[in-house]
Amino acid sequence: MAGSETLAPGGRTRNLVLATAASVAGFWAWNSVATLGSFYTQNLQLNPAATGVLVAMPVFVGSLGRIVVGALTDKYGGRAMFTFVLLASILPILLVSVGGLLNSFALVLGAGLLLGVAGTVFAVGIPFVSGWYEPSRRGFATGVFGAGMGGTALAAFLNPRLVAAIGYFPTHLLIAGVLAVMAVLVWFLMKESPGWTHSNAPVLPKLLDATRTAVTWKMCFLYAVVFGGFVSFATYLPTYLRDVYSFDPSGAGARTAGFALAAVLARPVGGVLADKLGPKPVVITSLAAVAVLAWVVNLQPDGEVPAGLTFVAMAAALGLGTGGVFAWVGVLAPPGKVGTISGVVSAAGGLGGYFPPLVMGATYDAATHSYSIGLLLLVATALAALAFTLFAVQGRAGAPAVPPRLAGPSR
Repeated sequence: MAGSETLAPGGRTRNLVLATAASVAGFWAWNSVATLGSFYTQNLQLNPAATGVLVAMPVFVGSLGRIVVGALTDKYGGRAMFTFVLLASILPILLVSVGGLLNSFALVLGAGLLLGVAGTVFAVGIPFVSGWYEPSRRGFATGVFGAGMGGTALAAFLNPRLVAAIGYFPTHLLIAGVLAVMAVLVWFLMKESPGWTHSNAPVLPKLLDATRTAVTWKMCFLYAVVFGGFVSFATYLPTYLRDVYSFDPSGAGARTAGFALAAVLARPVGGVLADKLGPKPVVITSLAAVAVLAWVVNLQPDGEVPAGLTFVAMAAALGLGTGGVFAWVGVLAPPGKVGTISGVVSAAGGLGGYFPPLVMGATYDAATHSYSIGLLLLVATALAALAFTLFAVQGRAGAPAVPPRLAGPSR
């Protein structure tokens, strides 16, 4: 539906807050399997490789689903698609809980695939909040919305404690209830930006058109590195901390929550800096820091403070990069293609987070408790992305201007 509000601060602030809250709920559900990885490893008697496959399944489907959901957001609007994604995530989260109760690896794996729908919430929010803000402030808007990935921090901190306090099945009932309440709030309180109208263009041609746009693939690669790095750490860090530093599930969950929170706080900072300085220097700084810090993580710094500060700095670098890349999408994406391109780019980011847990599980050296191969691959990838950013992607200068009246994701 087309909103009747002007771009007044109150209207757009309310919609930005609602979108961010919906994202928090979606990310909480999306990361529920990963944050209970130790529970499944013990109860289902899984080896590290099998655990890696299990925690990566929601990421895989959520990533691919973003491509379609981004295009459908152009067609049906953020209000309808937020509501759909939140409601569609309820059954999978309940099926995951049943699979855990039955100690069925197949059921948890299959339900985890369906739970990937929760991860598509990101592809709804980027075009939605972009429509509420003028181009010069889209880095801020997408950065704040991107902080909704703090749902991963919420999941990492709360889920192990909730399971210990109220039980495994009630924990999942609570998450399902949060999804339902958030869907109701979105449906009744959210509005589309005043300039938004339904797009009647068929979805498939829009997707094909987006894949023929050079900026799509450039941003896909960069986002696969920075957001993929965040997702892979957020999903696999509890297992990593257990194997390398011998933390129990609650201790590993609390530290993973701190990691996710650092990335969440850094993301809007990256967006604001991209508005002021241009996205390119922000992304360059992020990738350089990721390469250095991945090398330090590989050295397994000893002691709570050195190790903790290293992981927090890594999270902040990744969060800064995610804010910078999506601010870049808002600058470089042609008018009317923001939703579709955002969906493809965010899918690439999710897929970037799908493969590292599989690699980490497959290359783990149990004798030395080492994940060196996976971490060194991250160093090499970050350096390659850094070189690509320096020499193959244009900065803000020369980017097509987007008039304020075309601020909506679709025409």
